[in-house]
Amino acid sequence: MIKSVASLAALASAVVLACNASAEPTWNGKPVVPRFVVIPDHAPLNYPNGKQPVGTLANWAGSYTDLKGHTVNYHQVGADPATSNTDTHIKTFIIPVVFVYGASNGNMTFDPSKAKVNGKKNVIKNMLASPLFDNGKKFKSGKINCGTGQYIDVYQRCNFWSSVSTNTAYHTVLDYTKNRNLEPLVVNVSASEGSVIQNPTSSETALVGTYPINNFDVKLGTYMTTHAADITPDTFPFFVSYDVYLTSGGCCIGGYHSVRGGTQTYGYTTYVDQYDSDGVFSEDIAAASHEIGEWQDDPFTNNHVFCTDNSIMENGDPLVIRAKAYGVFDAALNGFTYHPQSLVFMPYFGAPTSTSANGWYALHGPDDMTHACPGQQ
Repeated sequence: MIKSVASLAALASAVVLACNASAEPTWNGKPVVPRFVVIPDHAPLNYPNGKQPVGTLANWAGSYTDLKGHTVNYHQVGADPATSNTDTHIKTFIIPVVFVYGASNGNMTFDPSKAKVNGKKNVIKNMLASPLFDNGKKFKSGKINCGTGQYIDVYQRCNFWSSVSTNTAYHTVLDYTKNRNLEPLVVNVSASEGSVIQNPTSSETALVGTYPINNFDVKLGTYMTTHAADITPDTFPFFVSYDVYLTSGGCCIGGYHSVRGGTQTYGYTTYVDQYDSDGVFSEDIAAASHEIGEWQDDPFTNNHVFCTDNSIMENGDPLVIRAKAYGVFDAALNGFTYHPQSLVFMPYFGAPTSTSANGWYALHGPDDMTHACPGQQ
C-alpha cells in the first residue's frame, strides 16, 4: 500500500510499507509497521555561496509500452545495457552515522564503526566485505548464471538479460572510496526525538534506537553541503547506522533514498545485527540491498509507473511482504552469511517479459513473484 510520510517543508511522500510479524507489536500506542520510504526530489542543497558542485550521476534513459498501452519513461544508474559492453563506475562513500542516547532516553551509543559483527569486523567493514561491495559472489536467476560481481550489479544484468547475454562485459560497479574528509555523522538524540527500545520486529530481547526521519534528513542535507568539496552529484553518498530505526508517526523505517534538486542522489540504511527464526527487519545488508537496488533503478525518484501498489519504479517494495523474513535470501561470502533482499524485474512494472532472465518478474522467479503489478494484470 502507498502511504505518506509527514514532512518538514512537505518534502516526503509515498512508498510501500510492509509488516510480517506474527504478533501485533506496538510503539507509542500504534501498531508497528516495518517499512522502507522514498523521499521524492525536494529542496536543492543550500550550498555555500549558492555554488553547486559540478558533476552528473552516470545514468541512462529508457522507455517501454506497458501492458495497458501506457508509455513508461525512466532513468537508471549506469549505462544503457542495450548499447554498452563495459563497466560504469560510481564513486561511492559509506558514511557511518553514530546515534548517541543520553541518560534520560537509554544511555547508549550505536556506532557502526565500532560495533563488531560476529565478533570480528565492525559493521562498516562487514558491509564492505558483503556482496554489495565485494565482487566475488556468483548470482543466478533460476538456471541462468547472470555473472559474478556485486549483488546489485549482477541483479541488473539479470534484469536486462536480453541485452546482457550479448553484451557480456556490461557492469555497473559501486567503487567504495575511503575519504578521510568524510567523518562519521554524530546524532545526539534528545528525549523528545527518540529513545532506546526493545526491537519490536524481533521476538528476542534486543535493543534498538529510534529517531524521526524528517529530523534525520535535515542532518543529511547539512552534512552533504558541509562536505560539498567531496560529495558531488556524480558520487553516491550512502549513510549507514547500526541498530537504529527511523520513525514517522510510527516505527519502523529501515532505510530510504532520495535526491536533492534533481542532481544529488543519496541513500540511508540501518544495519541490524539481531536475528531470530522469523527474521528481523533490516537484518545485516537486507535494508542496504533494498535501498541500493531502488536507487539504481530509480535514482531521481521520478520513474513513474502505472501500478496501483506503487506509483514509481521501486523494485524492492513488492517483495518485502512476500516472505516471513522480509524477502531476504542467504548469500555466503568471506566467512559470513549475509541476507540481501530479492528484487523485482522490469516486467513487474509492465515491461515486456522478453527483457529479463527467464522472462521472470523477479530475481528468483515464481518463488518471488509470478505476475505483473496490480494495475498491469
